[in-house]
Amino acid sequence: MKVQIDKRHIWLIIILKSFRPVFFLAVGLIFFYLINLPTPDGLTIQGQRAIALFVVCLILWVTGLLPLAITSLLAIVTVPLLGILDKKETYALFGNEAVFFILGAFILAGAAMHSGLSSRIALAIMNRFGNTPAGLLFSIFFLAAVLSFFMSEHAVAAMLFPIVLEIAKGLNLRPGKSNYAKSLFLALAWGCIIGGIATFLGGARVPLAVGMLKEATGINIDFFEYTVMVFPTVLIMLLIGYFWLTRFFPSDIEDIHLAKAVFERRMKEIGKTGYMEYAVGIVMIITILFWLLFGKSLGIANIAIVSVVALFILKLVRWKDIEEYVNWGIILMYGGAITLGASMEKSGAAVWIANAIIGDWTNSPLLVIAIFSLLTILLTEGMSNAAVIAILLPVGIGMASQFNMEPKLITYAIAVPAGLAFCFPMSTPANAIAVSSGYITTKDMAKAGIGMMVLAWIVFNMTARFYWPMIGVKF
Repeated sequence: MKVQIDKRHIWLIIILKSFRPVFFLAVGLIFFYLINLPTPDGLTIQGQRAIALFVVCLILWVTGLLPLAITSLLAIVTVPLLGILDKKETYALFGNEAVFFILGAFILAGAAMHSGLSSRIALAIMNRFGNTPAGLLFSIFFLAAVLSFFMSEHAVAAMLFPIVLEIAKGLNLRPGKSNYAKSLFLALAWGCIIGGIATFLGGARVPLAVGMLKEATGINIDFFEYTVMVFPTVLIMLLIGYFWLTRFFPSDIEDIHLAKAVFERRMKEIGKTGYMEYAVGIVMIITILFWLLFGKSLGIANIAIVSVVALFILKLVRWKDIEEYVNWGIILMYGGAITLGASMEKSGAAVWIANAIIGDWTNSPLLVIAIFSLLTILLTEGMSNAAVIAILLPVGIGMASQFNMEPKLITYAIAVPAGLAFCFPMSTPANAIAVSSGYITTKDMAKAGIGMMVLAWIVFNMTARFYWPMIGVKF
């Protein structure tokens, strides 16, 4: 066994080793201080305790010293212990419809990947349209976006990454040097990011936000309604994204015939389309149609779970084939976030914070949307988008009542920008996957991504200002 000797100064080792317990001791003292302060006017004791717990979770989510799921479990168990909500109500929140929809979506996406259906579609499209450098870039960018309409954007990035990596190697592109290689991997990441906000399926953050809204107000947003509201933002950002890629990283190659060999070899490896792929594809199509047409009446979670059961009845998947695609940490995280959000809303803490912090310097619903969307898009660059939603949405819903706004509008203003993180690898797994290739650096991503972040915020707010009233939305 190889022995490694730590050659750092002893004082540095002691400081680093002692940091973690000191940090958690400090967090504990902050919590103790907040719950023992005199209760402010207009705030209940339950609200004060909810805010104290909220601050602790915020610190842990931002620092990442505990896994997101563990912080959420801490929130779940602490809410009834502090008397914010009773035990029955607290643990019932974990059975929120959004949690089971997310579980079903993970399994359905896993079935599509395990069967090989998603890879076959990707290769076929890139082989068909990737005859020129511009055509190949276009096909990767828009393919990643369209697949992210129907699957988790993280799963799409993971699925397409090996193919794009083979293309880069096959074209002999130089890591960190080739502009075309940088644009290929950014196309993969940005396509996933933009496409991921188009439907409930692109990321679990939207079902989380919808679930929190329903728990807080009883108001629901269905699958079709959400897509109609955000689709112009998606379409405009796709056009801007492709233009930005081609201008920011001008192509430095002219011939991509070597990439065709990659497609042909991969197509031979997966062979002919089999029964499993056809059957999984049919189940996916039927499921999506039911979400679109009957999501409001039947419930999107019910449809998702029935489809999952159908996959197993038809023996299209086995549990051991699927469980690797189910991110249990995300499910725990979202259950905890919904519980924390409900405790903030039902205790009156969310409304109190909204009035105390934002209420005095906003004067219109559009300004409220602009502020929350800006806060969201900035925060999501540096922390989990689920955590951003858990932090901002309870306050936003409290703010909506002050301006007689539909709480739905605040939900859109937070849920949509939370998915538009273009600048850093830590912002989203799609960005992290792109940087892991070695063909693009964090600096390259940040330089190109800042412009996209600003444009995304502008496009979202312009959509809210001009498009939403056209489809009957009132502020």
